Amino acid sequence: MGNLFAALARQASANARREVEAYAREIPEFGFLDTNSRARAETLEYAVWFRRRTVELSPDDSELNDDDLGYIASIGEFRAGAGMSLDARQRVLRLHTSLMLREINEATEAQRGGGIGELMRMMSWFAPQGERGIGAYSQGFVTALRHRLPYVAQVTQLARSLLNGDPISAELASAVGMELPERCAVTVIRVPDRPVGDRDLESEIEALVKTHRVPITWCPEGGNRSGELIALVPLVPPMPPASPGPGTAETAQPHSVPDLAPDHAPDLLPKLVSDLVRDFAQALGRPCAAGTATAPLSEVADALDLARRISRAAPLRRASARLRPHTVADVFVELAVADVPFVDEWLHAVVRGLQPGPDLLVTLDAYYRQDMHRGATAAALNVHPRTVDYRLRRVRELTGIDPGSTRGVRILSSVVTRSLSGAWH
Repeated sequence: MGNLFAALARQASANARREVEAYAREIPEFGFLDTNSRARAETLEYAVWFRRRTVELSPDDSELNDDDLGYIASIGEFRAGAGMSLDARQRVLRLHTSLMLREINEATEAQRGGGIGELMRMMSWFAPQGERGIGAYSQGFVTALRHRLPYVAQVTQLARSLLNGDPISAELASAVGMELPERCAVTVIRVPDRPVGDRDLESEIEALVKTHRVPITWCPEGGNRSGELIALVPLVPPMPPASPGPGTAETAQPHSVPDLAPDHAPDLLPKLVSDLVRDFAQALGRPCAAGTATAPLSEVADALDLARRISRAAPLRRASARLRPHTVADVFVELAVADVPFVDEWLHAVVRGLQPGPDLLVTLDAYYRQDMHRGATAAALNVHPRTVDYRLRRVRELTGIDPGSTRGVRILSSVVTRSLSGAWH
């Protein structure tokens, strides 16, 4: 055994103690190690074993065997069974890897410039075998989750792991029978404050998960009375056009743009996204707002941020056949306005000018949603077309802005959307 490996073997117990102390100090869920001597001893035993096994295998580039991987998996299963969260698991893996690399570096520096060949052998072993160890640990972790948590809770864990970029998501997806897509539509349904006494949303979320079979998680705010439902809906890439058969005239095939279509052409959103939003809104029975953004699975965190901003700029509406999630194309003006306070305040002053007419904002909303068609607007409001004309004239009198002019559309449609989003409440 070379000097580097011998040094690591001598320091195995001390380094393992340092790791256990770091767990107790830096990870709240490991705070029990300070009071539970048996758990501390078992954690220390595993930390020592892993270091000694590393020193035994790495000089000859030998792999962890099935017994080794089984032991590592049992540790993951035990910790998950004891209630360790996915976040704590990630922190444990990061801290363990960081400390192991630190120990190797310290042992190398103690060689005073020697042992480069041994260091290279150690590092070439560490990366692939570390990955195998993490895989075994994750398998054990997921095994315990599958036994401990109901199906819907497992799906929630999957959604959160995807949003956090946790590699364990592949194991979780397999456990709940879902395939991970290359791209997905991250959809955020914003639920404002609900009255005290409203039932919890557990049954509604469970029904959504079982009906749509996509990763879904509820993120409460304000004591669970408000919050966001986040769903990751798979996007299936279009099938390539079939080759023309013998004797068949070749015809031009339309080009699809899967990377751009959903965000830039809202009507092309997958039906599953709109169905999920409508089902949840129907079950909620209260106004909500939905935003969606598409991204590769590796970039869902950025898509979540955008979908969340869209949902906060979108108007709150009740369930209807026309309800669908908003995209950037729907609220790009309002997104920009939200970031420019003096413009937002100017629009707010315009809506305050409409207060003498209690039905004016509702009328403008219907007018623009019906593409400024008087008859369709009257039908939507269940009033006579002359009533619509009167209200539009009243808007012009109070604000000095003609709702049917280009200027009116630009200003008043933004006023309507910002007001109905709840931004000024």
